[in-house]
Amino acid sequence: MGVDVDKAEEFEELRPLLFSIAYRILGSVGEAEDAVQETWLRFDGSSTLPTSTKAFLSATVTRISIDVLRSARVRREEYVGPWLPEPLLSDPYQDPARSAELADSVSMAALLLLERLSPLERAVFVLREVFGFGFDEIADTVGRSESACRQLVVRARRHMREGRPRFEADRQERRELATRFFDALKGGDVGGLRDLLTGDAQLVGDGGGKAPQLGKAVMGADNVARVLGTAFPLLLRIDVTMEPREVNGQPGAVFRDRDGRILHTMALDVLDARIQAVRVVINPDKLGHIGPVADAWAIDREVKRARRRAN
Repeated sequence: MGVDVDKAEEFEELRPLLFSIAYRILGSVGEAEDAVQETWLRFDGSSTLPTSTKAFLSATVTRISIDVLRSARVRREEYVGPWLPEPLLSDPYQDPARSAELADSVSMAALLLLERLSPLERAVFVLREVFGFGFDEIADTVGRSESACRQLVVRARRHMREGRPRFEADRQERRELATRFFDALKGGDVGGLRDLLTGDAQLVGDGGGKAPQLGKAVMGADNVARVLGTAFPLLLRIDVTMEPREVNGQPGAVFRDRDGRILHTMALDVLDARIQAVRVVINPDKLGHIGPVADAWAIDREVKRARRRAN
């Protein structure tokens, strides 16, 4: 009895770390939670206690996540429309010594770049660059030599660097920019929105074929500002509310219907004091972990009626 209680307590202490590893490998809250649960089942079912519980559990959740990602890749190739990670409103794992790495790696932009890596590269990169695991531990985890793991990290770093210029925007600056953006959004201020966007800004929506969504990404500051400035005042007219929140460590918001149910999340990607990407997740399958989900099709019909009345 005492050993079982100790195992459960040890596991619960490490659960935030395990979830954070799995989420960065998978980009899915649901799949990460399932990986953590499977890790517990294997740990609980083991008759021997590992020398290091943290090392054992971290290795186990990583191996499970690699296997899940390999099968998930096939499904994502058949996904309807743009695929975005499941939004994460708060990262359960905190480590002051690695706060920059943790924040940078959980953003939508970083997770989308991680999608370009092979499952093995992604896992090795996450363990080394985000969580600071030693190459000896990583090698044991993925069944490769330390030299091979070092090469995997070098390749992954190169892909990540090439994909996005790293710019550490001041947190307060980001918040102020987001406040101005959402004020302009609520007011339908197309010019004000345009001034806050980079010239090559993009608007991407993920509905997965299960909610109204953009047919493809909207490109360019003028187009993005016009689409947003036209659509969102209509949402507010039918009592949709906007709650500013950090989404994946970046400025964002949660939008709810008049009954408080989740309609979608919005995350802003900030570069050089301008917004370079607006990412909207409206697929109901990706929102259930936040709370009860709204009927996006019904909202869409209401918006169309409101537009006809306005005209």
